Amino acid sequence: MADGTRLRLGVNIDHVATVRNARGSAYPDPIRAALLAEAAGADGITAHLREDRRHISDADIDGLMAALKVPLNLEMAATDEMQAIALRHRPHAVCIVPEKREERTTEGGLDVAQDEARLARFIAPLRDAGCRVSIFIAADPVQVEAAARIGAAVVELHTGAYCDLHAETRFAERDADLARLRAMAAHADSLGLEVHAGHGLTYDTVGPVAALPQVRELNIGHFLIGEAIFLGLGPAIAEMRRCMDEARRGDLL
Repeated sequence: MADGTRLRLGVNIDHVATVRNARGSAYPDPIRAALLAEAAGADGITAHLREDRRHISDADIDGLMAALKVPLNLEMAATDEMQAIALRHRPHAVCIVPEKREERTTEGGLDVAQDEARLARFIAPLRDAGCRVSIFIAADPVQVEAAARIGAAVVELHTGAYCDLHAETRFAERDADLARLRAMAAHADSLGLEVHAGHGLTYDTVGPVAALPQVRELNIGHFLIGEAIFLGLGPAIAEMRRCMDEARRGDLL
């Protein structure tokens, strides 16, 4: 089903809110960051409203919905509270992710196969409300097939292990993980799912993932916010866009 359409970049602005919340102040403002990202060419904005509100707040979601012209991708756990918030706002996209209070960041993909019936019921009202429902999963055929069965429109493949293995210079294992991502992108596409990817991607690791022809969107946050300290957010996004486009054209081959 993949058709070679331009690869989209979603910019996650969670960690602008992390810096704001560290001082309990009103700045830096994640909505301002989202608008800068939009102006720099981001195709969408991602924000994870966690149950403990450690970074993005309810007021941030209100502000993003009012201010953005590009789509908002609301990441959230599969809880009644989060479902009610999503149904109230009706963002363009909702990405269901696993969530643990003690984790620093999302540690892995959602186990859809073990919770299939509940997740099917959970996402049905979101889908009916017009939200594009995405499921954040590991590159595992069991999870891909379960995501298709519950009626998700999109799977987002977790790239964290691939990125960690690259950072640890465990290149044989990294390449094996990349092969799993490649195979699962093709498998998901064959089942009629739109394929996204994200978590931990950097300038050094984005190319091979961006080159996967079935992948339609990458969601990248922490690295870009970190690079913005040195480059500014606009130039950091522009460089990521350049890396993605080069890979998509086949310049890495």
